[in-house]
Amino acid sequence: MKKFQICGLGNAIVDIFVEVPEKDFAALGFERGGMQLVDHAEQKGLLDRFQKREPKLVSGGSVANSIIAFSQLGGEAAFIGCVGDDRYGLFYSGEFEQLGIDIGNPIIVGEGTGTCVCLITPDAERTMRTCLAVSSHLAARHVDADRIENADWLFIEGYVFANPETGQTAIKRAIEVAKKSGTKVAITCSDAFIVNVFGDALREALKSADLFFCNETEACAVTGASTAADAFAKLKSVVPSAVVTNGPHGAFIRYAGKEVKVPAVPSTPKDLTGAGDMFAGAFLYGVTHGLSPEKAGRTAAFLCHKVISQVGARLHTGTKQFWQECLAGL
Repeated sequence: MKKFQICGLGNAIVDIFVEVPEKDFAALGFERGGMQLVDHAEQKGLLDRFQKREPKLVSGGSVANSIIAFSQLGGEAAFIGCVGDDRYGLFYSGEFEQLGIDIGNPIIVGEGTGTCVCLITPDAERTMRTCLAVSSHLAARHVDADRIENADWLFIEGYVFANPETGQTAIKRAIEVAKKSGTKVAITCSDAFIVNVFGDALREALKSADLFFCNETEACAVTGASTAADAFAKLKSVVPSAVVTNGPHGAFIRYAGKEVKVPAVPSTPKDLTGAGDMFAGAFLYGVTHGLSPEKAGRTAAFLCHKVISQVGARLHTGTKQFWQECLAGL
């Protein structure tokens, strides 16, 4: 038996959540929804603009959020990423230590930690501005082979493909180690722009993947389909197992030779941030702990409902309780 059930590889980002009235959001001139990369100066200007709103700090990053959910449910998890030696980096490493997730020694001296400012508007949409900072330095030399070799699954974040000179080398090295050690490989797409801009690298990695997570937009970008259902069908020729989430319409799941469609749990969302991350983490926990793909999908959907009913990309309390509550009703 391996020490970890899952080892994540991703951008270590401190999420900074700011609730913004429509008037203030309109004044920014930002396109609603999605994510855009910015430099340090632009990020600082945005933070200075909203400093009186008392932003909420949460350790995150797409795959990191999934790993945290996995750990909260009771799984043994590890994570590979880079942070700086500033207050954000110390906050990040300290929180992961409290969560019981093995992240080794991620701090790089003299560098700034990556941040993601999530502007939450009253319609529950989130518009993100991400400054990758030292998280973008994640490269092959940072890949800890021992943690991957001692994990049942390696879970790779799509956003890491956006750094050809560093991140893509980390992904190649991690997959190489995983394949040699019998560790299964899961990849999350993260955003359709990864397919549109770095599609060649993503598709090459998918040749070695066992499981692919994506939403409807991302699945359509990968396959050229126009609907989630058609994209899901086409993914069969791309990767053995796949999960295509489709918001309020549920999720298509193909895993271990079984295909199911699970419904979404009716919700009144306050913040859609982290829904896909939660689904992936909870689903992986389910299938690594004896649940059928359908039950894993249904419990994952229930936890998605819980996370989007609050502000923030992950649950801070009650994760295991919610899981058990849902499972008892199946």
